[in-house]
Amino acid sequence: MEDNTPVNPENTSPLGENENTSETPPPSPTLSKETKEIENVASKVAQVKAELSKVLVGQTELIDLLLIALLSGGHTLIEGVPGIAKTLTAKLLSQALSVDFSRIQFTPDLMPADIVGTNVFNMKNSEFEFKPGPLFGNVILIDEINRAPAKTQSALFEVMEEYQITIDGKTYPLKQPYMVLATQNPIEQEGTYKLPEAQLDRFLFRIIITYPGYEDEVAILQRFKQDFNMSLKNEVKPVLSPKELATMKATVENVKIEDSVLEYIAKLTTQTRQHPDLFLGASPRASINLLKSAKASAALSGRTFVTPDDVKRVMQPVMNHRLILSPEREMEGFDINDVLDEIIKDIEVPR
Repeated sequence: MEDNTPVNPENTSPLGENENTSETPPPSPTLSKETKEIENVASKVAQVKAELSKVLVGQTELIDLLLIALLSGGHTLIEGVPGIAKTLTAKLLSQALSVDFSRIQFTPDLMPADIVGTNVFNMKNSEFEFKPGPLFGNVILIDEINRAPAKTQSALFEVMEEYQITIDGKTYPLKQPYMVLATQNPIEQEGTYKLPEAQLDRFLFRIIITYPGYEDEVAILQRFKQDFNMSLKNEVKPVLSPKELATMKATVENVKIEDSVLEYIAKLTTQTRQHPDLFLGASPRASINLLKSAKASAALSGRTFVTPDDVKRVMQPVMNHRLILSPEREMEGFDINDVLDEIIKDIEVPR
């Protein structure tokens, strides 16, 4: 008997649907080398933040800016009243980075040799030997930097700009990474020395931190209600080696930036030199630091390119310690950040 069943050449069901309903998913797009490198930076930064959050409550902006400064190869001046974790944050950051940490308490009687080191005569071999000071480290915390006289502060100029120390005609290069974190109290002025403009200009950022909010205050009390000695600090583990950090800094350096954003940075910097409310504008070093930190900000956000928002994000901490208000505006109680906000509004944002 002949089979009259119609042949279905497409192997479909009577309803016209393909019996083999399982479809091979399309291949996932291959990530570029740049994207993978940026993702690695964002991942490592997240690990560092996770370690710091074991102890610190809030302070997210401070931590972000410190990491941006670290990836930019810059130094940071942290300004705030006592007791708001300026020193603690710096110590924990170095702890998470697995690098050498030095802490120097600046005082009025501190001399340059106390921090850079000195040559000491060895009686055994009748030769001078160099004994390095606390500036020979990786992360250097300088507490109350404005308490030391100008002679001692000037010893930091070569260190912060050229990453080397010259003593008795011999130059000693410093280990990388190298970062100076300095603190100062804006309230207490007795027994302090104003930092010279040349030294202020060597800081990438000046970060101004304030008291925590109510919710953060409660969270701080909850975290340490049974930990008077802050033993939680011992739980912060190193998650980033100097070699990994060097790779991350190279990745940040390769972040793309359009010419229009470069011109935006130049316009912002130039405007500080022409603004009627400012006596002193920003130097080319400021615009270069704005470029570096904007690239690091983009990398922290997981992007391979810089946007104008990255520039705006770092504008205040990069500029606020480099500018001087005109005498009239200073007498009227103007704040330098208000002038910076006005400049940002006045300059057209590139599309």
